[in-house]
Amino acid sequence: MKRILAVALLASAPLSGVQAHGNHGTQVGIGAEIRHELADARKEVRIDLAKARRELETDNLRLDKGLRFGQDGTRKQARNTALPQAEITPRGDFLIDGKPQAIDGGQRRQLLAYRGQVIGIAKSGIDIGQRSAEAALDAVGNGSLFGLVLGAMTGSLERRIERLVRAEVEPGVRGICRQLPALMQAQQRLASSLAQFRPYATLEAGDVDDCEKQVRRDFASL
Repeated sequence: MKRILAVALLASAPLSGVQAHGNHGTQVGIGAEIRHELADARKEVRIDLAKARRELETDNLRLDKGLRFGQDGTRKQARNTALPQAEITPRGDFLIDGKPQAIDGGQRRQLLAYRGQVIGIAKSGIDIGQRSAEAALDAVGNGSLFGLVLGAMTGSLERRIERLVRAEVEPGVRGICRQLPALMQAQQRLASSLAQFRPYATLEAGDVDDCEKQVRRDFASL
């Protein structure tokens, strides 16, 4: 978003000079620079998010940081900081403070399934971020240079970006909220099967409702 706003400011900064001298070449130069910045921003977004997706697949999944949903998420996060570091590796090993815990084949399958669910939710979040970033870039990129400058000066550009981002983000975030019941069930099964996992099974029945309520509150203010 900072880069997007920078593009808008880039357009508005030389406005007075362009108007005073009617310099068509200057306008063309500014427009080309804006298009170049937008192309770079799109490339940067795609590279960064592709890297994040790869890291989800290849890195260990941290459990002690917890999953935060709804109003209670901050309290749970603070509580989880007292827990030892726990991870699920891409092979399904369960580590506490870096030490592999004894597990059988069934527990490994459960750990891998749970890891896959969490990674799936995280990837959904990344996809939402990419769609919203590209929607914001589209809002900046569409239209004339004058329209971009006027929108940056009046605030209409920012409001248009907010509307577009909301249209992309809200349905996706609600979809993530609706994946929580299945994730909570997977946590509970693992907690029943593997005692060492129990402190990290933090999702509760109220988290789904809290998640949806938080989405409504957050987007009602936009």
